[in-house]
Amino acid sequence: MLLPLLLRPPLCLPQASAVLTRCVRTLRCGAPRGLHSQAKNFLWRWRPQRHQARGRSRKTQSQEEEWRNRNKTALTYIAAAGVGMIGLAYAAVPLYRLYCQATGLGGTAVAGHDTEQVATMTPVKERVIKVTFNADTHASMQWNFRPQQTEIFVVPGETALAFYRAKNPTDKPIIGISTYNVVPFDAGQYFNKIQCFCFEEQRLNPHEEVDMPVFFYIDPEFDNDPRMARVDTITLSYTFFEAKEGQKLPLPGYSYS
Repeated sequence: MLLPLLLRPPLCLPQASAVLTRCVRTLRCGAPRGLHSQAKNFLWRWRPQRHQARGRSRKTQSQEEEWRNRNKTALTYIAAAGVGMIGLAYAAVPLYRLYCQATGLGGTAVAGHDTEQVATMTPVKERVIKVTFNADTHASMQWNFRPQQTEIFVVPGETALAFYRAKNPTDKPIIGISTYNVVPFDAGQYFNKIQCFCFEEQRLNPHEEVDMPVFFYIDPEFDNDPRMARVDTITLSYTFFEAKEGQKLPLPGYSYS
């Protein structure tokens, strides 16, 4: 009687429990003790397996939920890092220019000046430096651009004024913007510009011609730097580009191929 019941298809939990209970009662009444013991062991062995399966299912669901939460957090951090890197990429060039102007890195003349220092600095009369001037235009720039003087002589701690001249020979207005550097590069940190036209858009109408001033001085500390001991010539170079949307200006001291 027990064998046909065990060979039947699996039943749901309430039905299986009732069938097995019936089998045990039958075996208690007339079946040998060995068969009764086997049926009882089968009943208790089968029930925990069902409970363990349920427990494993709940545990698996909990782990999957935890993994989903971790993946969401990781994706959030990755997206934030991506946005931050894009922002830094756009800000890198202007920030680098500001850093160069503040420190003189890459042959960039230092922007800005201390008014009190300019008024009180003492010229180093025995140290005469020749400053030469260079002017270039980008291949796509149609202006005529040149320095008004090829060279001047200055001493550290003394202000000086130089001029460049730009002309638009075309029949259309052109907006230009310039970059500059100082050679030798190490001298850039001592070359201070009080006034200049660099990094500012300059609009010239057809056939218009203008003079552009550069007011500067060389810091007296130049004479105390051992690296500048053999430097007696400094070259200030300007390069004009046509200002267009998406135009990339070369960083001071470097050039694009």
